[in-house]
Amino acid sequence: MTLNEKIGQMTWTHVYGSSANDTSMAEQNQKRYGVDTPAQVVEKYNLGGVLYFAWSGNTNNPMQIAKLSNGLQETAMGESGDGVPLAITVDQEGGLVARIGPPATVLPGNMALGATFDPGLAHAQGEILGSELRAMGINVDFAPVLDLNSNPDNPVIGIRSMGEDPDVVSSLGVEQIKGMQQYVGAAAKHFPGHGDTSVDSHYGLPIVTYDRETLNKHLQPFQAAIDAGVDMVMTAHIIVEAIDPDMPGTLSHKVLTGLLREEMGFEGVITTDALDMAAMADEWTQQEIAVMAIQAGSDILLNSPDIEASFAGVRAAVASGEITEARLDESVRRILEWKVERGVFEKPLADPDEVAAVVGNSDHLATAKQISDRAATLLRNEEQTLPLAPGSSVLMVGAGSGWPELMGPMLADQGFAVTEEYENGSSPSEAYRARAVAAAEGVDAVVFTSNNATGNTAQQRMVEELTATGTPVIVVATRNPYDISVFPNADAVINSYGVKKVNFHGVVRAIAGEINPSGKLPVNVPRADGGGILLPLGFGLDYGTKATPADVVFTNRPGRGQDAYTIPAAEGVDYLIDGEIVDAGTYRKARSVSVTAVAEEGYYFDDATTSWSYTFTTGLPG
Repeated sequence: MTLNEKIGQMTWTHVYGSSANDTSMAEQNQKRYGVDTPAQVVEKYNLGGVLYFAWSGNTNNPMQIAKLSNGLQETAMGESGDGVPLAITVDQEGGLVARIGPPATVLPGNMALGATFDPGLAHAQGEILGSELRAMGINVDFAPVLDLNSNPDNPVIGIRSMGEDPDVVSSLGVEQIKGMQQYVGAAAKHFPGHGDTSVDSHYGLPIVTYDRETLNKHLQPFQAAIDAGVDMVMTAHIIVEAIDPDMPGTLSHKVLTGLLREEMGFEGVITTDALDMAAMADEWTQQEIAVMAIQAGSDILLNSPDIEASFAGVRAAVASGEITEARLDESVRRILEWKVERGVFEKPLADPDEVAAVVGNSDHLATAKQISDRAATLLRNEEQTLPLAPGSSVLMVGAGSGWPELMGPMLADQGFAVTEEYENGSSPSEAYRARAVAAAEGVDAVVFTSNNATGNTAQQRMVEELTATGTPVIVVATRNPYDISVFPNADAVINSYGVKKVNFHGVVRAIAGEINPSGKLPVNVPRADGGGILLPLGFGLDYGTKATPADVVFTNRPGRGQDAYTIPAAEGVDYLIDGEIVDAGTYRKARSVSVTAVAEEGYYFDDATTSWSYTFTTGLPG
């Protein structure tokens, strides 16, 4: 390989367009790369990999993605077919960060998965991600996130994390990797741990100041991933003072070589996080970043905003002896070996016939719903507010950022009489709050979607004003799981860990009593004033013991005096007629009767028949 070809193998970046020869985004390609099409970008720089995004036109639908992947691979391999195939990559974590939407399977996300505490579901999630990406010609998923979300104020990780317990995150992370790597390469991120930052590295350079003992907890999931054979590790643009107080991990030899390679024994491929993030781009030039990242130990320069500058910087460093060509050879060899071992050389192209059969198939969708069912986490349930009685009237409101308009129709589908009041934005206006309060007066319950309400006083005020009406208020916390701390008067609080329909699936079923909530907090929830822990990791309520109502029996005989209905005796079940509890037994002389079953305190129903109605005939004996 020439020097430029070696630098190209180490350069993985995005391209604009929905097919290899698409010219519809030529303006963007020209501005960034000086050529018109995705294929021309690959050819110009001899790229080692490409990175797909929705905003760059790459992920419109599964079949289009497969054709784009195949077109780019054919470009990379050349007319003779003996060129080096591409790493085709994407950030498809599931949940909040997913570059490919429906009809691909939409997953509830990592923190929802963490709330299940179930390694089997983690493995299944990895299989879903890996198999669907492979069907679309993608061979690397920049996932899973192994950061411990130990800082409630973390602005960038949050529900992308599986939690803050290193044992749980290690177990779930390893199973995701094992499931994923049956099909594609996985990348554990963001090393050495981005979970305790209060600055988003997209916009600034975070610094973590904890000691080595604390760092070791953040390293534990990465060590577990390395021991399990993860293909890649992605670096974090953060300064970890316990290892290197001067340089961010991406540019630190102490972090990437000393810690990751030598101490932790990682022999796979190291990739930077995107080099266009402010934590990098605001501090150094792209020439400097490229050189320092390679010197630190990275094999891949990911998504540089100025590839020409990156190439120039590396060429100049080789010419001056600052970087040896042998050092580049180490990374290129590692990348090529990965492409061989991962089967990229053997099978570079997607099979279009697999797309429809694999992507978003019924089994995958069922697993996503199962994760949602298992994730719904009930944190408060005063006076058994939940589950709501069948047919209850409900006011559906919330912060616009909590997407209540998705949840309202789902509650209606459960048979609730739903009144909907919505407003865009994360901070409910005074006028919207007043409309909601007025509407709350005439319903059985209010459902409010919050979204990171710990930092939003307007959401806090709205819930407080709703609770003052005396109507029971159910808060569905749709983002980070800490909102309960600022809603002391809400009657019930349940966490969904996301705002997609699949996140609401389990929560709605729990509200309706179709499932018994079983999710547990994957993090500690601090008190609002910072004075200790409000709810500990692992906390979660349920509805109690499952009860199954026995059917009411109606006996219709000739002659009104012979008609009868029998109320059965069933553990945990009360039978009501006209709102009054009726004892078990046989009753006569009724013209018509309607009976409803309700769960006694400490019991719940799961997919049970709960109402019976019958009108007796009035004929004379024959």
